[in-house]
Amino acid sequence: MNVVSTRGVLFVHSAPAVMCPHIESSIAAVMDRRTGLQWTPQPAAPNVLRTEFVWQGPAGTGARLASALRGWANVRYEVTEEPSPGVDGARWSHTPELGIFHAVTDVHGNIMVSEDRIRYAYEAGRGEPAAVYQELSLALGEAWDEELEPFRHAAAGAPVRWLHHVG
Repeated sequence: MNVVSTRGVLFVHSAPAVMCPHIESSIAAVMDRRTGLQWTPQPAAPNVLRTEFVWQGPAGTGARLASALRGWANVRYEVTEEPSPGVDGARWSHTPELGIFHAVTDVHGNIMVSEDRIRYAYEAGRGEPAAVYQELSLALGEAWDEELEPFRHAAAGAPVRWLHHVG
């Protein structure tokens, strides 16, 4: 049986310092190795830290990482998993206020909304454009993007430790 390999990135956008060792331990358990994460101050919020972790592993590793961190108070994070042969890509976003969001992504990182989800938006909207808009906004994870965007921009230019180079 062939194991499909993929790669991705875990962005911990903000975490209280007291949580950092627990986050590292959870990531190490998923990856089955120490990570040596470098934590830096998060300019978008006081008294929190941020880090990035580039990973490579079997398809489904992104889901395992997102699950390992799910539900922790005051932790904002995103996990991406690139598509691989026979497996869609994915993105998970988490905020303390909104919880976790999951979306399937294409090779360019675009969120793919299924036909059934679009049909549901039409049905739930019952002819009201604002309601259809709200359902599609939810399907695209716009609330998560709005909440995480200041943390993403504050991290621009932050050091990233690459584990491998492709190409």
